[in-house]
Amino acid sequence: MKRSAFSHILLSAVICTVTLLSFKCGTTKGQQEAAEANNPVTQKQFDLLTEQQFNELFPQRDKFYTYAAFIQAVRELGNIKVKVSRRALSVYQIIRTDKAAGINSIVRQDVDWEEPWAKVKPDSIFTVDYGDFCTASDPLINKKELAAFFAHIAHETRHGENGTYTDGLMLRHEDNTTLEYYGESDEYPPVKGKKYYGRGPMQLSYNGNYGKASDCIFGDKQILLNDPDKVENDAVVAFKAAIWFWMMPETHKPSAHDVMIGKWQPKPIDTEKGRTPGFGMTINIVNGAVECNKGENEGMNDRIGFYQHFLTKMGLTDPNCACSCAKMQFYTY
Repeated sequence: MKRSAFSHILLSAVICTVTLLSFKCGTTKGQQEAAEANNPVTQKQFDLLTEQQFNELFPQRDKFYTYAAFIQAVRELGNIKVKVSRRALSVYQIIRTDKAAGINSIVRQDVDWEEPWAKVKPDSIFTVDYGDFCTASDPLINKKELAAFFAHIAHETRHGENGTYTDGLMLRHEDNTTLEYYGESDEYPPVKGKKYYGRGPMQLSYNGNYGKASDCIFGDKQILLNDPDKVENDAVVAFKAAIWFWMMPETHKPSAHDVMIGKWQPKPIDTEKGRTPGFGMTINIVNGAVECNKGENEGMNDRIGFYQHFLTKMGLTDPNCACSCAKMQFYTY
């Protein structure tokens, strides 16, 4: 799946075992308590599913995609929040906060940010707290969000028989790696010799998305611009990139996260274009130009099938899911 441009800490050398609520590593109780006290991420992330459940949802997955990597990505990225300010429609500043370290840093400030003509324009400001991933609402809604997230990453990485819903997380990158996916970007220019084809659970694509994701994940745009292969070679980074995309609104789009927790409500223009809250809106956000406002189609129906399959496996239902985007106009830039 292709998107237009706008989107660590290693495991310690000790042997760790993952339980439902926490990691148990080769540390003393006092060390573990101190680490948790300095980590503002709540334990709610670990309440959603066990390693056994994760493995059952993705029985044919590539061994690259592990439960431990997913949980580590959730926990580490959960320590990050970003404040995104926009002036004059296209002039941005991004302030990244490492909540554990208590450090704020400006990771992006466009060259025109302090220009008088930009400063007189009203700011558009929003904050994304990655600690809210699947934790921002009540347990039922959190699990539905997780099912929706899993549905999209399963579809993006599937490689098997239609309709079985057992073949998610099988691909680390898209099949055609000859395409470079360069987009014009003053802030996130492509690095010579690098290709920005789809990689990871959400098939992150284009240099602009790699640069923005890198700003938020690492506080340095060049890490993924210089080494986009990190998204297919480091499982923790791969899951972080997918969560980054899930949580980050764009200029005209809400985030899929905000849709699934009920925070996003359509404006009159959205209602006019058939955009309604529900799983179908997340399809519009993730791949609307290809799958939405086109009637019934295989891609859209496969995502819906995965969502319903995962809901069932997790003991949930979503009878009013508004799952289809068949008559929903996609976003243009």
